[in-house]
Amino acid sequence: MSSPHDFDFFFGDWDVAHRRRKDFLDPAGEWEEFTAVSRCWSLFGGAANIDEMDCSGEGFMGLTLRLFDRETEDWSLNWSSSRSGKLFPPVFGRFGADGRGEFHGDDTYDGRPVRVRFVWSGISARTAVWEQAFSVDGGQTWLDNWSMRFTRRAVSGTT
Repeated sequence: MSSPHDFDFFFGDWDVAHRRRKDFLDPAGEWEEFTAVSRCWSLFGGAANIDEMDCSGEGFMGLTLRLFDRETEDWSLNWSSSRSGKLFPPVFGRFGADGRGEFHGDDTYDGRPVRVRFVWSGISARTAVWEQAFSVDGGQTWLDNWSMRFTRRAVSGTT
């Protein structure tokens, strides 16, 4: 069952290793890798949160606003980039009993309609993995195009 505390694991500061396709829809396309730093904090007693990601080496910052709908018990994940200053269409979903979160939505990429999937997995006190995939056939097949591996930043004075 999904709850307003599903993302509590993510509060705090993280180092982030990105791996993404240069063209999100090209299965043979090149990958690029870069690092970032992220910070997430709670709002609404856990039923909302924001993370801000500093990808200054790539020339942008990112922001995710997550909101828990108490009626449907689904989360909406809303992404924005400093490059556009606009919110992308949200993805909606929840975490399962296995601790894996799956979220889906509709968007466009290069003028083409795409189905979007975000997956959260590998969640522990020190790590988490986020993956994005696009589908151009309504979710029949998926092309992974971006992953982020999060490692909790060490708190000063601890090992």
